[in-house]
Amino acid sequence: MTYRFWASRRLAEFHSTSWSLRGRYLSRKCLHLLNLGCAIHLTAEYIGRPSFMSGPSMLPTFAHEGEVVIENRLSYRLFPERLSRGDLVVLQSPIEPGHIICKRIIGMPGDIVCVDPTGVWAPSTEHVKIPKGHVWISGDNAAYSRDSREYGPVSMSLIQGTLFARIWPLHRATIFRNPMTFLD
Repeated sequence: MTYRFWASRRLAEFHSTSWSLRGRYLSRKCLHLLNLGCAIHLTAEYIGRPSFMSGPSMLPTFAHEGEVVIENRLSYRLFPERLSRGDLVVLQSPIEPGHIICKRIIGMPGDIVCVDPTGVWAPSTEHVKIPKGHVWISGDNAAYSRDSREYGPVSMSLIQGTLFARIWPLHRATIFRNPMTFLD
């Protein structure tokens, strides 16, 4: 059977049924769509979702625009203590509510960090101790990044998740690993 024949036959069957059967059929279909919408929302909000990246603050890790990444929200919700220096995080901007940003964690609670190693925002000799429940974030491209150098330590409650992988463009597909190494 061709699709056109099948569709016209289904439509004829639908029109020949009573109004109550049509109503039940349509209400079931609407309920299925509502369930699908809820499932998509819950998955995107609590497990993970694809996101489009744009802006120069994370060059060369990400291109200026046109890249798609997968956010991992589940592991951060279940194990927030696993965040560490070097992780790429997605968070709400502390200075523009509703705006989502991506930065790299440079310092964890209790760490002492240099406010601005470049010396543009503050003298390179100025240091700050990160308070409990906060992190120090920075863009990989310091010249074009608004980050903790400008607004100080960021509350961990603003973090929504970590970045898991880049999926577009395909030739740059990557699973992100923490690049930080520690020397004793």
